Amino acid sequence: MTILLPLLLAAAQTAPAPAPSESAITAAQRADLTCAAAFAIIASEQQRGVASALEFPVLVNRGRSFFVTTAEQVTDDTGLSAAAVGDVLTGIVKDLQAQAAASNDPAAVVEAVMTPCLKRLDVVVPVPPPPGMLQCAIYLQIAYQEVETREGLSPTARDLKTLASVLESRARDEMRDAGLSGNEADRKLIETREKINAEEAARDADDDASDIDFETCFELAKPAEKG
Repeated sequence: MTILLPLLLAAAQTAPAPAPSESAITAAQRADLTCAAAFAIIASEQQRGVASALEFPVLVNRGRSFFVTTAEQVTDDTGLSAAAVGDVLTGIVKDLQAQAAASNDPAAVVEAVMTPCLKRLDVVVPVPPPPGMLQCAIYLQIAYQEVETREGLSPTARDLKTLASVLESRARDEMRDAGLSGNEADRKLIETREKINAEEAARDADDDASDIDFETCFELAKPAEKG
């Protein structure tokens, strides 16, 4: 993991004399901006598959939401421009780079940084509820289509297609048990797929990871236990 991250929280507490644009920012706001920067770095490393970053919760979407929310809140509260707040964030990064050599135990400091920041994240951007059967069916269908486009009908693509079919069948059973007609189930499936497709389309083009809880989806697709 980059040596920059271990000092993110420390920078909020030991920053040098503030630049003019920083004088309007409180210690609490700077700490939030530090967390925003930490999440951005971890999310970037997660997308690159850095093992140490993958030990933290997936931050691609929630981390971005925290970053945007925090930057906008600081802008509103201080009257600074978005560019000025961006300069503060850049200053935090530069400060950390200058202090990087001071850390003799990066892993321990990373933990010290991320523990309070993750608690703050849960307040600002709560963990979404786990996906249900219908959502998972669509997530795996989209995953199958992406893999099939990239690899053809590979073993991975075939597995995803099978799991998506299993989940769609179970989702339809759930909707039938809830009293929905076949047409109503079709309509709900289409509406849910359109919503998820819109969310996927809104992602940045360079995103190659997401916060989708595939682990829950795979659990839902497991064979039913025999009674």
